[in-house]
Amino acid sequence: MSDNLNYKHLHYFWVVATEGSIARAAEKLFITPQTISGQLSMLEERIGQPLFDRVGRRLRLTETGRLVLRYSDEIFELGKELSDVLRGAPLVGTSEFIISAASALPKTIVYKIIEPALNLSKEVSLVCREGPVESILAELAIHEVDMVLTDTPLSSNFSVRAYNHYLGQSGLTFFASKQVKEQLQGEFPACLHQAPILLPTKQYAIRQLFDKWSNDNNIFPVIRGQYDDSALMKSFGQAGFGVFFMPTIIEEEVCDTFHVEVVGRLDEIKQKFYAISAERKVTHPAVAAVCNSARDKIFK
Repeated sequence: MSDNLNYKHLHYFWVVATEGSIARAAEKLFITPQTISGQLSMLEERIGQPLFDRVGRRLRLTETGRLVLRYSDEIFELGKELSDVLRGAPLVGTSEFIISAASALPKTIVYKIIEPALNLSKEVSLVCREGPVESILAELAIHEVDMVLTDTPLSSNFSVRAYNHYLGQSGLTFFASKQVKEQLQGEFPACLHQAPILLPTKQYAIRQLFDKWSNDNNIFPVIRGQYDDSALMKSFGQAGFGVFFMPTIIEEEVCDTFHVEVVGRLDEIKQKFYAISAERKVTHPAVAAVCNSARDKIFK
C-alpha cells in the first residue's frame, strides 16, 4: 500500500458508504455510477484489500471497509469543522470519548478512573462499554473505542499498535456475608482453605495471580462460582454463596453497598490497572486526564 492516499477516491468511498449504494452516491455527487465504481476500484487497489462485499444489489462493508469508514468520518468531519472555523463559525457540539472496560473490573474503580474525562470539558460525551478482554481489545484494534481499561497489559501476541498506560495497583481485601464469615475456620488467610469462594474467570490476570498464590501456599478453597462480571460476583457474595475479593482501595464502598464484612487483607497479590489506547490516540486530552488522575489520586 502506498503511503499517499488519493482523498478524492476516499471521499467517493465515504459517500457510497454513508449513502448505502453507488447509485445514491452518484446522485449526490452529480457524477456517473461508472465513474464512482472506477474510483472505488482504484482505492481498493491502492489499499490492497476490498472495501465492500457485493451482496446482490447491495454493498456491505468489509472489516477493512469499516475501519476506513471510521477514519473517513473523522477526516471529513474535521474538514467541515475547519471550513466552519475559517468562515468564523463557533465550534459547537460534543466530542465522543469511547471507553471499553473489562467486565471483571469493579465498577466503582472504573467510575473513579474515567470520571476526570467528563470534568475535562462539557463538550466531551462519554460512551462506556464493557466486555471480555479479548473482545474489547478487538474493538481497539479496529478503532471502535478510544481507550480500554483492564488489569492485563497488552502483550506482543496481540497484533495491535497501541500503548499500555500503567495506572497503579492495589492489594486485595476478602469479603463475605456475616453468616459465611462465622463459618470460616482459623485465622486469615488459612481460613480460606476448603472455604467456599467466588472468583473471576481465568481470562483475568488477577485470577491467575490468585491461583498461583493458592498453589504456593497450599490453600485450596472450594470454587462455588466464576464470573466475568464483578458486580454479579459481589451480588452472589452478598447472598452468602462464598468469600470473594476486591481491590482494597474500594473496601469501604464494598462493605457499605453490599453489606458484607472483611475477612482479611492480602498484600502479596496486587491487582494492577492499565489504560490501553491506540497509538494514534496517545495525545487525546481525555486519555491524558484519565491516566494522570488515576496515578495522582486513586492509586497514589
